[in-house]
Amino acid sequence: MKPKDAWKAAYNQLELQLDRASFDTWLRPAVLLSAEKGVFVVGVHNTYARDMLQHRLYRNIWRLLTDLTGQDVEIKFEIHKAETPSTSQDDSDSDAPPMFRFLAMKSRTPDLPETSAVSTSHETASSSLYDYVQAPQRADLPESELNARFTFDRFMVQSNQVVYEAALSVAEHTASLYNPFLIYGGVGLGKTHLLQAIAHVCQQKGLNTVYIPSEVFTNDLISAIRERSTAMFRDKYRTADVLLVDDIQFIGGKESTQEEFFHTFNALVNFNKQIVLASDRHPSELKTLEDRLRSRFQGGLVADIQPPSFETRIAIMKMWSEERGIRLPYSVLEMVSNRVPKNVRELEGAFNQVVAQTQFGRQNMSLPSVESTLNRYNSRRERVSMDDIIAVTAQNFGFTSADLRSKKRTARISKARQIAMYLCRELTEFSLPQVGAAFGGRSHTTVLHGTKKITEELEFDRVLEARILKIRKKIVTAPC
Repeated sequence: MKPKDAWKAAYNQLELQLDRASFDTWLRPAVLLSAEKGVFVVGVHNTYARDMLQHRLYRNIWRLLTDLTGQDVEIKFEIHKAETPSTSQDDSDSDAPPMFRFLAMKSRTPDLPETSAVSTSHETASSSLYDYVQAPQRADLPESELNARFTFDRFMVQSNQVVYEAALSVAEHTASLYNPFLIYGGVGLGKTHLLQAIAHVCQQKGLNTVYIPSEVFTNDLISAIRERSTAMFRDKYRTADVLLVDDIQFIGGKESTQEEFFHTFNALVNFNKQIVLASDRHPSELKTLEDRLRSRFQGGLVADIQPPSFETRIAIMKMWSEERGIRLPYSVLEMVSNRVPKNVRELEGAFNQVVAQTQFGRQNMSLPSVESTLNRYNSRRERVSMDDIIAVTAQNFGFTSADLRSKKRTARISKARQIAMYLCRELTEFSLPQVGAAFGGRSHTTVLHGTKKITEELEFDRVLEARILKIRKKIVTAPC
């Protein structure tokens, strides 16, 4: 497919994939400037749009263009001011949206409003930019940031009836019952699940819903300060109807982030907007947070989430089995449940191990074989290192560990890196930031995106499942 046609097709796909506000704000004004030797140069209207496309939507656009062109591509975003269309233009493409035209590489300053003529040069530039590039009015994250599996109907309630009912009430009656609403508990218990379940309901109601890990808030603030776009940053977060922030404990010790979040919190509460937070500890135990934030976090409803009971673990595995169209004997579910009592994430890892070993290892679903699988899995979890996982995964793809830690973003390296991140989360106890550090200092959100992508693909991609099983087997048997 020709580059111009590929760009058109990608544009149409993105318009369907993204919510309208995000597409209108970041992509609709963009234009294709050139496309040569696999490098697409895209013109955008300001630095804020450039950063958003580069850091949040790059992978979506890159994946579409790579699939459409059949080759690995590179995308560069540049600041570009489009020419004002002329009514007498005879260009055969004049009726097409600007997005679809290859533009001449001439630039022309758009006509300024009459009021700008008497302003200073700085005021003129600022006024022109504000008029020419409107601040986003609905700065939702793309819906792809929400996991489709994290809904209320897939949350097993038995062990956490109170926190479930509270979350459901917040979703159905935003800002009228519990504000803020904070969920706390250990890793892998379902905090993110409930936050995203609330986000799904609020989005379906047409509310301006922003779900982010706390690190995204920090990174956005840093970019806004660097690009002198703090007004747009504040508009993004303070115009939300519902703001959901995961892992809020990570803003501890970050003075500027805490200062900005304090004012964002106040602005939203004062305008009767809903705030939902998740933390690994009760707010009173977040000693690195400022007192004024801890006090506000405890001013609404604080609910803890408990590890799943034995019966809940059984029910969860039955749900997974039904979704995959398989039947596991109760004795097998009972054994897995007894061996993995801590959290849902570890339970899913053990469940996947047993199922994969049976489906691809040609073993009978007998208690001895299941016990053997769990013994190897749990034993390896206690002694495996992230260096082991990265090395074995890289070798499977014909790369080196350095490749997976590098900034390279070719399709195969990205896939191998995501699989290695997924296995680091499944086979070790390291946190998202710790995993990111092992991959060349990548962010918490990058690891979250990569592991989520692999988890979702495993639901239908049996080839990928077999490959990951092969890698996992080698990790388990590799000498430490």
